Amino acid sequence: MRDHRLSSRLSLLAFALTGAACAAAICGCASVGRSGAPADEPLEVIDAHVHTNFGNKFFDEGKLMDSKEELAAEMKRNHVVGAVSLNHAGDPWVDLSDLNIINCAGLPATVDVARLEDGLASRRYRCIKIYLGYVHQYAFDRNYEPAYELAEKYHVPVVFHTGDTDSQWAKLKYADPLTVDEVAVDHPKVTFVLAHAGNPWIESAAEVAYKNPNVYLDGSAFLIGDLKQTAPEQIETYLVKPVRWIFNYIGDPTKLMFGTDWPLTDIGPYLEAFKRAIPREHWKAVFHDNAARVYGFDKPAQPK
Repeated sequence: MRDHRLSSRLSLLAFALTGAACAAAICGCASVGRSGAPADEPLEVIDAHVHTNFGNKFFDEGKLMDSKEELAAEMKRNHVVGAVSLNHAGDPWVDLSDLNIINCAGLPATVDVARLEDGLASRRYRCIKIYLGYVHQYAFDRNYEPAYELAEKYHVPVVFHTGDTDSQWAKLKYADPLTVDEVAVDHPKVTFVLAHAGNPWIESAAEVAYKNPNVYLDGSAFLIGDLKQTAPEQIETYLVKPVRWIFNYIGDPTKLMFGTDWPLTDIGPYLEAFKRAIPREHWKAVFHDNAARVYGFDKPAQPK
């Protein structure tokens, strides 16, 4: 989740992408991926990691207006047809079903079981978020056991913050993705998601997802800030290459989901860089189908 902003713009990346598109057009390459969709059709995307506690002001890192209107505009520009909002403990619930955004219930150190169950039963919340590192306890702490039991009962995934944090008060030992292996083994009927793919401990996160059939990754916040102002070599080093390594190591295109961590970064440039890490024939899975399946986008919400 490092901010590697430099003064250079993404002109080289834009040139390369444009050149590739032109070459395909000249060759008449209307390639068809495994999904059966022509390559030149807009790719429908689900952003598996956004935040919607809107401040309605410009967000410093991304130089974005942190508002529902701005998020809706970004989604429309980039063919984002749904998103997952990872709430913090105490964030108010907001109905964002008009944008096809589902909400995760953010948990504090001690779970209010009755309140969490009410949110899951009513389907106001469609997933659970645990902020490892920010909360100073491991994923296998007994305090979280009631949440895992409810996740199994209501068939919702549990998302862990893993890897780097943006707080000096966080303790990184709790955010090590390897510690989630114990929970995944002990709760085989619960689906777990490692947010940020454990970055910078991507090897541990990839191994946990590779080993455990109930563990998935989202690739959000490998870079934050205004990527249009970031040097292409920084994007290649800190976003494209590690995501490509994760995808290839796991060897299963159903395991990785696209996410940004909006408004920490804008969706468009992150999406274009992420595409470079994934073979085109697997775009539909990584950018849409995996999140649709893991988060149950085919199951309508029933808010009270």
